[in-house]
Amino acid sequence: MSLELLPTISTTFIVISAVLVAIGWGLIIKGKVEAHKKVMLAAGAAALTFFIIYASRTIFIGNTAFGGGDHLKPYYTFFLIFHITLATSGAVFGLVSIISGLKTNLKLHRRIGPITSIIWFFVAITGVMVYCLLYVLFEPGETTSVIKAILGF
Repeated sequence: MSLELLPTISTTFIVISAVLVAIGWGLIIKGKVEAHKKVMLAAGAAALTFFIIYASRTIFIGNTAFGGGDHLKPYYTFFLIFHITLATSGAVFGLVSIISGLKTNLKLHRRIGPITSIIWFFVAITGVMVYCLLYVLFEPGETTSVIKAILGF
């Protein structure tokens, strides 16, 4: 497998997680609690798979710089920070939602579950947009290993 496929694979997992969240939301509206639980755990597993691939690629291969023009870089950077903020808050909300659902703290789970889902939909949408900006719409910039950057070799 080519290492260039890793961003595509990881982005696919974040989209899968969002689709599963939507399915899970529909299931709970229909009162199908056990199916909802299974689908939401699968959504969490897909999101975790994304994160493992992303983090591993970032640590061992590196980050890909934005390849668009310098005049677009401030806009890309602002958008990326927005996405990272959403993803971080979405991950925290997701963990709390999963834990509260598994521990049957339904008052908390019902209150934050819909908020978590909406945040996660935006995470997936902005994640796909970041992917498109880095790999589809523009020629990818340089990829520099974090280890190489830190250790200097």
